[in-house]
Amino acid sequence: MTDTPTVWALVPARGGSKSIPKKNLAPLGGRAMLDYGVRAAQASGRCGRIVCSTDDEAIAARAQALGIEVDWRPAALATDEAAVADVAREFLGRQPRMPDILVLIQPTSPFLLPEQVRELLDRMQADAEANSGQTICSIPHNYHAWNQREVIDGRVRFKFAEERRSAFNKQRKPKLYTFGNLVAARPRALMAGSDFFAEPSVAVEISWPCNLDVDSADDLRLASALLQAGIARIPNLD
Repeated sequence: MTDTPTVWALVPARGGSKSIPKKNLAPLGGRAMLDYGVRAAQASGRCGRIVCSTDDEAIAARAQALGIEVDWRPAALATDEAAVADVAREFLGRQPRMPDILVLIQPTSPFLLPEQVRELLDRMQADAEANSGQTICSIPHNYHAWNQREVIDGRVRFKFAEERRSAFNKQRKPKLYTFGNLVAARPRALMAGSDFFAEPSVAVEISWPCNLDVDSADDLRLASALLQAGIARIPNLD
C-alpha cells in the first residue's frame, strides 16, 4: 500500500463500569483517564477523526472538552455484554463512507504513546493483506502458559505438565506475548463479521508499563504510583 490510509480512531467509553464507578472519568495524575489515550491519538497526527462512543452525558462532555467528536451509542450496545466490534460495526454502518483503518483507543490503556500509534499504522500500511494490527508485550517467565497451575479437589498441578517437563527454564520456553495497549482493524474485516484482532494481524512489541490495563481499583492505584514515580512516560498531556 503506497497511499496514505484514511485513519479514524474510536474511543469506546460507556458510563456503566462496575469495577470502578465511572471508570473512564476516574482521576489519574490529575486528569480523567479518558484524556490519556485521546491525547496520544491526537499527538500521533495520524487520526483524521477521533470519535468517543458513549451513552453517558459526563463522558460526552469530557470528550467534547478534549476536542473530539461524540457518537451516542444505542442502549443495546451499552451493556457489559456488548462487544466492542459490534459497537464499531454499528457506528461504521451509519457513516456515508468508511476509513481505511479504524484504531481502537481504549481509556483503560492510559500509557499509550503517540509513536506507538504511528508505528502500528505504519506496519499496517506496509502490509496490505493485514486485516488488523496490535501492540503486544512479552510475558514474564513466571506467567508463561506452561507455568500455569490448576487446582482439582484441593490439589494443585501444572496445567501443561508435559510441555513444562520439556522446557522447565525460560530459555527453553517459546516466547509468548499478551495484548499491549492498542489495536486497529480494517473496516472491511469488521463489516465482514471479524473482531478487532482479525487475521492476519501485524504486531508492534512494546514494553512495560505501557501495556498496563486499568481494570480495577488496584490497577488505578498502581498507575497513579507509576506516574508519581516517573516510571510511566506521558509526554502528550499539555
